[in-house]
Amino acid sequence: MNLKKTDLFWMLPLALVLGAGLSFIQPGNWLVGFISFSLILFLSFWLFVISLKWASAGKMLAWILAFTFALRLFVGVGLYLGLPVYGHEDKDDQAGFVFTDAHIRDNQAWKLASSNRPILEAFSKKFSSDQYGGLLAFSALVYRYASPDAHRPLMLILFSAIVAALGIPFFWKAVNKIFGEKVGWASAWVFALYPESILLGAAIMREPYLLTFSAMTLYGFVNSGVLELAPALDSKLSDSRGRVWLGIGLLGMLLVSPAVALATLIIFAGWIWFTSERGTLSWKTILIFAIVFVVGLFILSASLNRSGEFNATSPLHVINDWLKQAVKWDAYQLKRGSGWVQKLFEDMPEWLRLPFVTVFGILQPVLPATLIAPTVPIWRLIYFLRAAGWYALLPMLILSFVAGAGQTSVKMRNLIQWLTLLSWTWILFASLRAGGDQWDNPRYRTILFMWQAILAGVVCVWWRDMRSVWFMRVIACEVAFLLVFTQWYASRYFHWGGQLPFAVMIALIFGLWTAIIGLGWWRDRTHRKDV
Repeated sequence: MNLKKTDLFWMLPLALVLGAGLSFIQPGNWLVGFISFSLILFLSFWLFVISLKWASAGKMLAWILAFTFALRLFVGVGLYLGLPVYGHEDKDDQAGFVFTDAHIRDNQAWKLASSNRPILEAFSKKFSSDQYGGLLAFSALVYRYASPDAHRPLMLILFSAIVAALGIPFFWKAVNKIFGEKVGWASAWVFALYPESILLGAAIMREPYLLTFSAMTLYGFVNSGVLELAPALDSKLSDSRGRVWLGIGLLGMLLVSPAVALATLIIFAGWIWFTSERGTLSWKTILIFAIVFVVGLFILSASLNRSGEFNATSPLHVINDWLKQAVKWDAYQLKRGSGWVQKLFEDMPEWLRLPFVTVFGILQPVLPATLIAPTVPIWRLIYFLRAAGWYALLPMLILSFVAGAGQTSVKMRNLIQWLTLLSWTWILFASLRAGGDQWDNPRYRTILFMWQAILAGVVCVWWRDMRSVWFMRVIACEVAFLLVFTQWYASRYFHWGGQLPFAVMIALIFGLWTAIIGLGWWRDRTHRKDV
């Protein structure tokens, strides 16, 4: 696919202008930064154009890709410049970082890049900022050869935005082929505009890389020939290049986060099983999956065992011990970090604490708290947008069970219900693993956000076609929760009205939910009798 001369008329000037601006606000020699930034931008624009022509989806996909890239780049630059001025006085804010992990990883990447040590040391025990080493090695590589004279964090933020945008064509083509064009467009917009994804894509974090590798893997999977299913078409899918992209995506995941590669293989295995006429796999497919699974398992085990805490001989034993300790530690952290949670823990029975942590994690970041809890304006905006995005997505994930059950195709029904089950399993795991933390918990959820975006697209199209009244009833339940919880937070911080005991507030919310669902069910039953 060749570029047209007209493409150069906007690519080159835009790359030069953005490169000049980014170099101006970064330390070091301006000319060195200008050349590096401009070259990276020009090559990224070239890749964007090539990928869009390959996708053959028209201007709409170009707009989605442009929004994906621009939002992440400008948010990243804005936070890098704004946090030192309008943020808190801690080290992360003063350096322009939202995430502590990103700040530590960036410092260690620059330290490794500016030393005489080989880049492969990123995978050793000497560096604790990156559990698996892949992103740290890439960051150090960029610094060593693209920014040798000065530490320029915006260069890595630029790469995060580029990588996030490159996943869009793969994602759209895969979803469009399996679920149809309507779901493809709806899912692509959700994939591009979800606030948590934008924030992570505007930082030096693993998630933008994982989401793009997931999109490549999905595209490769649906075009690899292992499927007997295109639910809308019921025809076998085959593409000689599909397996190449499947391999590239899985390899990228293994380098950045082997756990995600393992989770993806489980999703694909269930997908094949629940949608196959015979319920069988070829020996080649089984062999490939087994090799990647075993390699990923050992890489994950080795990374968890770096500190020497899990001195076990079996990889499964290491992972099991880590999960147990992680859940206990994060529940303890939640209890210690919040006064009202600590009081609730003391009052509630032991068996109820873990379910409480799980539900509290699902609700994070809590939208009423983002509106009321005291903080500086820039952080209030960050908290609010993250929470608003999650609370907009949550009803669609809940309704994905209903949307899946309403499919006329048995294969499509099985597929959607399988993806729904796995998505909710991951959401619950994230809640347990992060102990209800308002930062780690949403970030862990976003690791498998691609599948949530697909389900959101399915529900959007299902609701538009069916006009199910249950969509508005689920929304009403969420509004009832938000109103009651907002009053509880307002009375806690500003003493507006009497503050309800926490147990009474929960009972009130459940009472409202029962009334909404019960009245809806009664109305539907009455209507059926009248008809």
